[in-house]
Amino acid sequence: MKEYKVGIIGATGMVGQRFALLLANHPWFKVKVLAASPRSAGKTYKEAVEGRWAMTSPIPENLLDLIVMDASDVKGVAEKVDFVFCAVDMKKDEIKALEEAYAKAECPVISNNSANRHTPDVPMIVPEINAHHAEIINAQRKRLGTKRGFIAVKSNCSLQSYVPAIHPLKDKYKVSKVLACTYQAISGAGKTFERWPEMVDNVIPYIGGEEEKSEKEPLKIWGSIENGEIVDCKDIDITSQCIRVPVSDGHTAAVFMSFDCEEKPSVDEIIKIWQEYKGRPQELELPSAPKQFLHYFSEPDRPQIKSERMLENGMAVSVGRLREDSQYDYKFVCMSHNTLRGAAGGGVLLAELLCAEGYID
Repeated sequence: MKEYKVGIIGATGMVGQRFALLLANHPWFKVKVLAASPRSAGKTYKEAVEGRWAMTSPIPENLLDLIVMDASDVKGVAEKVDFVFCAVDMKKDEIKALEEAYAKAECPVISNNSANRHTPDVPMIVPEINAHHAEIINAQRKRLGTKRGFIAVKSNCSLQSYVPAIHPLKDKYKVSKVLACTYQAISGAGKTFERWPEMVDNVIPYIGGEEEKSEKEPLKIWGSIENGEIVDCKDIDITSQCIRVPVSDGHTAAVFMSFDCEEKPSVDEIIKIWQEYKGRPQELELPSAPKQFLHYFSEPDRPQIKSERMLENGMAVSVGRLREDSQYDYKFVCMSHNTLRGAAGGGVLLAELLCAEGYID
C-alpha cells in the first residue's frame, strides 16, 4: 500500500487529538497538516493545545512543533495532502459548507461530524456493516463536479455499541423492533472530569440530539442505494434513551430486540453468529481492523468498561448477558470505546477501507 499524506481538520479538539495519536505510527498515513480555528492558526501544535490536551498519552513528537494552519484555508491545506480527517466544532451549516469546499478542492474528506450524515449521496459507513455504500461516491462526485473529491462520514458513537450486534441477525431473522438504552461516557461530550467536575458522582438523563441520531442513523446504515441516493431501511423500528454517566471513555447499551420470523434463533445460535461474523475490514486485513469484531462474554457481570473498552486497541465491540425477555424476544448488553471505535478509530478504519477499495487514489 502506498503512503498517503493526510491532514487533521479540527486537530485541537478531543477527537482531533485522538486522530493525532492514532496516526502517529500509522503504516499508511502520515500527518502533514494540522488545522484548526483562527485562534490556533500560526501556533505550534504544542502551543495550540497547551492546557487542553485531554489524552493520557503525550503529544506525538513529530507533531509538537508543526505549525497549525487555519481550517478555512481550504486551498492551502488541500495542496499539501491526499485527504483530510475532519472533526471540527462549528455550527452544522458551517461544517457542511467547509466539508463540501474541501471535496470541491479535490480533497476527499473523512468526517467525524454529523452535518453530512443525512446528505443522500454521502455514505455513512461502519466498515464491517455497510462497506458497499462507498459505491455512492461516484454519484456524489457527479453532483459536486469532482474527480477525486468526496465526503464520507462515520456514524454517531452511541449506536456503534449496539448496531454491530444487531446487524448479523437483522436480515436472516428479520429483526423488527429494537429498544436501546445507552449509558454514555463524558468524552462523548469532549470532556474530562477535570473540565466537567459536576459529572463526578452524577447521572444526566439527557444528551441533546442523541436519541434522534440513535434512532435514525441506523436506518441509513441499513439502507439501499437507489437512483444515486441512499434510501433509509424501512423494515425495523428503533427507539432509544440516552443517558450521560460518570465514565471517562466507553459507551454501554442495554438492548431489547424482537424478530419477525417463524423460527426464532436460540441463544446459542445467536452467540455463534456473533463469534463468527466478519466484515470487509477483516477480509482485507486492514491495519486498524479488530481480528474479532464482536466478542461475546458468558460471565454475568461482563462486558465492563474498565476491562473491555481497550479490547483489540479499542476497536472491538463487546457483548454479553444475552437472554430471553418477557416483552421482547431477547435482551443483551454491549459496549464499545466511543472515541476509538466510535469516533477517531472508526474514521481511520473508514479511510483504510476507502484507500484499499481504490476510492482515494
